[in-house]
Amino acid sequence: MNTSFRQLETTAFQLIANEISNKGSSCIVNFLTSEQLTSLQNAVAAEADKHKGRYFAHHGGSEIESTLLGVLGASPDFRNLLENVYRVGAGKDAYSDEILKVLRCVQGTTGRRESNCFHYDASLVTALLPIEIPQNGVDRGDLILFPNLRRMRSNVLFNVVEKALLQNALSRKLISAAVRHNLIRPEKLQLVPGNLYLFWGYRTLHANEPCDPASRRATAIFHYGDPHAGSFATRMILKLNQRRARRATNLGTQPVA
Repeated sequence: MNTSFRQLETTAFQLIANEISNKGSSCIVNFLTSEQLTSLQNAVAAEADKHKGRYFAHHGGSEIESTLLGVLGASPDFRNLLENVYRVGAGKDAYSDEILKVLRCVQGTTGRRESNCFHYDASLVTALLPIEIPQNGVDRGDLILFPNLRRMRSNVLFNVVEKALLQNALSRKLISAAVRHNLIRPEKLQLVPGNLYLFWGYRTLHANEPCDPASRRATAIFHYGDPHAGSFATRMILKLNQRRARRATNLGTQPVA
């Protein structure tokens, strides 16, 4: 990526991890050059046309690997960033060095189904790269964070139960209603395309607000460092999440009544 990003490897891992722990997130401004951002926006636009302006999400695959996102995921500088931030945050190296890449595009009326879906990530480090984000109006698809609500769980079954209690339709509706009525106040980030946002996805309950159906909200998400990697429960959760993403994408390609 750009020169300032490469300089981070010797100066800023501790600062980034501390900012995530203390403030909930950390932002690397102008992570992408204008040329790189334009390249990704063109790739997203082409993919959006294939889905006829409806919601879609890709978990890995050629749609990601054939773009700059594939290059980024393989970049030693980027891997070094995620590895070191994880090491500071967890106090040890990650079980696996795999980076799970997701391309997610919220657009049209179908995109609203995928808003306010509060959840914890399986990975400790979540790196969010906005590609196309509305910058004006009310429904911009802002990122909502309840930072660092929980610690890393030593028992994978406890983690599964905890996620199940919060990641269901009823809980999400209750949380969304509480936010609307100012009963609870999350952190809100208005995302800027080309910046990189890092947070403890495993520890932070988060979602995106609705996006204006006339606009497009496209983001790349990089997940690194699953504390429970290798467990049977983790493998099953990953498969279920990928299946759900495919189902949501398929629904998004169907006409909406």
